[in-house]
Amino acid sequence: MTLIGELLTWYDGAARDLPWRRSPAGPWAVLVSEVMLQQTPVSRVLPAYEAWLHRWPTPAALAADSRGEAVRMWGRLGYPRRALRLHESAVAIVEQHGGQVPPDVTDLLALPGIGAYTARAVAAFGFGQRQAVVDTNVRRVAGRLVAGEGRLTPSAAGDLALVEPLLPEEPATAARLSVALMELGALVCTARSPLCPACPVAARCAWRRAGYPAPDVPPEPAQTYAGTDRQVRGLLLGVVRAADRPVPAAALDAVWSDDAQRIRALEALVTDGLIHPLQNGTYALPF
Repeated sequence: MTLIGELLTWYDGAARDLPWRRSPAGPWAVLVSEVMLQQTPVSRVLPAYEAWLHRWPTPAALAADSRGEAVRMWGRLGYPRRALRLHESAVAIVEQHGGQVPPDVTDLLALPGIGAYTARAVAAFGFGQRQAVVDTNVRRVAGRLVAGEGRLTPSAAGDLALVEPLLPEEPATAARLSVALMELGALVCTARSPLCPACPVAARCAWRRAGYPAPDVPPEPAQTYAGTDRQVRGLLLGVVRAADRPVPAAALDAVWSDDAQRIRALEALVTDGLIHPLQNGTYALPF
């Protein structure tokens, strides 16, 4: 069996049943899932994704609602500016593309907050195109399988150069292989404890043949959260998000005792457009 056949056979039997992979999820559902999955585990995304699409099943539905409601619905997913970018993308899709997510990667890249990975992912998984979709999992799989290295490639161009030749020419099969590579990295070829005996392509793996060389760059230390400005921003935004009316400054003051850090975090939220200060000294979600 070929590499492609081995990976697709494994994927058919081992893939997680995720709603954005089901037919007919559609390009909008794929776009929402890809934005939510950025730096966020699948387990946290699932309930937020389903609630979001239940409320806003189309770009037009989201564009017709306020930015503040997008921030409110984002809940505790983290990195809430993604909610604003998704709302801005919905508005752009309605105004520039007749309410339909565009299939062209160039048009997708022109949407607010949509980078190269997300554009390619939507084109592949939403439209069945032949695109090299390279996230951290795919980078790791390709680096080990093809290059025989336990480290990530140093550039986006290097990532694409490794992954592109693996894709079959037939677009729909290429899209399935892209998600299979992603799933292999998430479930088997993991960063810290890869399950090599369970790998469907272990016999083809250059990293295995090379004796599993260690990365020549140490892994980045895990980021702390407790006590950071990010935690304070989350607490402040949580108060405003939970309220059904503008929040007085005193309610925000009670969230964090360090005045300087709390003020800095609040100013960052205002600058990012996530909280709107009103003239009477209260704070609300953006309009």
